[in-house]
Amino acid sequence: MLDTHELPSLHLNTIRRLTVWTPPRPRTRRASPYPVLYLNDGQNLFDPARAFAGNTWQVAETAARLVRTRRIPPLIIVGIDHGGVRRNREYLPVEDARNPTAKNPLGREYAEFVTREVMPFIARMYPIARGASNTGFGGSSYGAIAALNTVMTKPAIFGKVLLESPSLYVGGEYVLRKAAEVVRWPGRIYLGVGTSETRSPERNQETVDNVLKLESILRDAGLGFRRLCTVVEEGATHSEGAWAARLPAALEFLFGE
Repeated sequence: MLDTHELPSLHLNTIRRLTVWTPPRPRTRRASPYPVLYLNDGQNLFDPARAFAGNTWQVAETAARLVRTRRIPPLIIVGIDHGGVRRNREYLPVEDARNPTAKNPLGREYAEFVTREVMPFIARMYPIARGASNTGFGGSSYGAIAALNTVMTKPAIFGKVLLESPSLYVGGEYVLRKAAEVVRWPGRIYLGVGTSETRSPERNQETVDNVLKLESILRDAGLGFRRLCTVVEEGATHSEGAWAARLPAALEFLFGE
């Protein structure tokens, strides 16, 4: 089931659409609330009519199948729409020298929006389980940077993180430097990337190398294979199709037993 909400935001000074997927109701009354996963770029998650190039992450179909086959427990997934022309500014904590539309970043305000406005709203509206172990956040590209930056600046709120094709080069690898200083990481992190993210072999290598740098930072911080899953997919592109293809494994790693 999909619900939509229009949420006014003081931190972003706008109204932002949320799309919420809830699992099929069980035949018997649930004894406990649902874990929840928040995902950036909500336009690209569920509805082809709203998605970039008409391609989605196929979140509803994938989650429903995994719940039905008991690969993951029932959960709630919240798609947070990006800000359109403000997307690049909202998602980044620092400017991207390669992107002139990413000036005057609003990454700090976006982290506040998610944790102080979106999350309390969802908690009021839906039966979600409390605590970091039941709370995930994720995204792709700039959206992955927004998720990672929020997790690092708001420790102990999120216990699961889904990062696809993160743009770790921004700000001269600012996020990687910041990650090296983090003391407390979430319980589980899924990190995915393709080897053909761009048309440039040099940037493809840079993208993969940066993901492996992040993996090394996380391993050094004590995240073993039960807590960190890194997938480097040969030939995979920077696209909703690639992220949709890796989503089942990501959800199973993050929310499976």
